[in-house]
Amino acid sequence: MSDLYKEALRVLQIEIEWLEATGILIREAFSEAVLTLASAKGKIVICGMGKSGHVGKKIAATMTSTGSPAYFLHPSEGIHGDLGILQKGDVALVLSKSGETEEIALLLPCFRHLNIPVVAITSASDSLLSRAATVTLPLPDLQEACPYNLAPTASTTATMALGDALAMALLRQKNFSPDDFAKVHPGGVLGRKLLTRVRDLMDSDSLPKISESAPLTEAVALMTAHRGVCYSTDNDGKLSGIFVYGDLGRLMKNRENILDLRLGDVLIRKPVICNENELASIAVSRMEEHGITSLVAIDTEGRPIGILYLHDALQAGMK
Repeated sequence: MSDLYKEALRVLQIEIEWLEATGILIREAFSEAVLTLASAKGKIVICGMGKSGHVGKKIAATMTSTGSPAYFLHPSEGIHGDLGILQKGDVALVLSKSGETEEIALLLPCFRHLNIPVVAITSASDSLLSRAATVTLPLPDLQEACPYNLAPTASTTATMALGDALAMALLRQKNFSPDDFAKVHPGGVLGRKLLTRVRDLMDSDSLPKISESAPLTEAVALMTAHRGVCYSTDNDGKLSGIFVYGDLGRLMKNRENILDLRLGDVLIRKPVICNENELASIAVSRMEEHGITSLVAIDTEGRPIGILYLHDALQAGMK
């Protein structure tokens, strides 16, 4: 094992220790912190200096994209005019390992003046920041991964992970759904997966519907013309079963003569299906889970209205 690889393991082990210790320390205060942040009638204002500031920007971006509007306020710029962004109804999330950062200290009276609750993340429970906070999420006071215990490393990892935990807890608290997520992520592959429904990709022309009383040979001919699938409906037009090439193969393996069969004799009565309104990416996952290449799409009444083919969905980027 090389010395460089040993160094990587050393750093990773220290960061793991920080994360484990953080999880224990925040047990009593975490719920209160989430409820305080969720109470914001305005926005969540996130502050931090130096490396904490970089982490704060990431936390703000994560919260904003998951239903909790957040804004990163640089403390230095804040005390030189940018405090005008603050308003009553905001909640502050302030990051400072020492809790005594000068620029942070100058912001605290402004938060107090506007009755802005402060959630603090700090390693110093008796610091100026912690004393001014509505609730404090404590970080460990352990050795950094830096061999000289100087560069913020493990402490910023723990802070970022804690920010993710807050964002995800807020997401659950606010019942932020995949549909809500899609509305703020319309671009790129992610947006396409979150916005594309089964109805957008299903084939609804010349559907392979056939009577249950039809000879199996007719069903095979219909399947051949419709990419290996056919289906039947009951008297109310609701899906009564499907038959696909895979079923035909298994049937031929287990039975010498299939020419005397009717489709109703071999239909799969409880097939895997999809709803026209569900996300196409979820339907694709269902096909992959069951090892199938098509799904009959039904409407709210259970009536077939289309076929979603795996190949089409994958071509549309639904992987």
